[in-house]
Amino acid sequence: MKDALLLVDVFDRFEHEHGDILASSFQQRLPALLQLLDDARQRGIPIVYANDRHGRWHGNVDLFLSELGMGASTLAPTDQDAFFFKNHYSAFDHTALELFLRERSIERLVLAGMTLEGCVTQTAIDAREHGLKVTVVAPACAGIDDDAAEAAVEYLRRVVGARVLSVLPDTSTGLQPRAGQRS
Repeated sequence: MKDALLLVDVFDRFEHEHGDILASSFQQRLPALLQLLDDARQRGIPIVYANDRHGRWHGNVDLFLSELGMGASTLAPTDQDAFFFKNHYSAFDHTALELFLRERSIERLVLAGMTLEGCVTQTAIDAREHGLKVTVVAPACAGIDDDAAEAAVEYLRRVVGARVLSVLPDTSTGLQPRAGQRS
């Protein structure tokens, strides 16, 4: 199965309502997110970023990251990665993401980022509507409201048909949970 890692809204200044809560959640999940990103890079899994544009309409990724103070971030995309600006909750809404994935014959999206109960969930729903398999890596997803995130996980599993991992996957075995761990 051909996978792609989609990182949703991982670049943020957290200068908004609940920004302090989200920033704390993001910092707690950053090691898992970086491990997932590193594993994907080592395995040659395509990496895609979809990020809220935060009111910036120029379309220049390097300038965007610089304006957010994240130009040197370990999360920053490489020249081999794809980057889409988004304006709504879903990474599919009014972007070329679906076309990009179809041209590369991607069958499954592995999702991480923020927020689990918002943009990650909405992106997962839309991915399924586009016929893709979906795996959400919960330890690499930040959130604002733990109760809403728990409800989102149940919805993703029961209604959307997404696979939600509660542990980091072992990408060397095709996104299976690491040895000795359950999903």
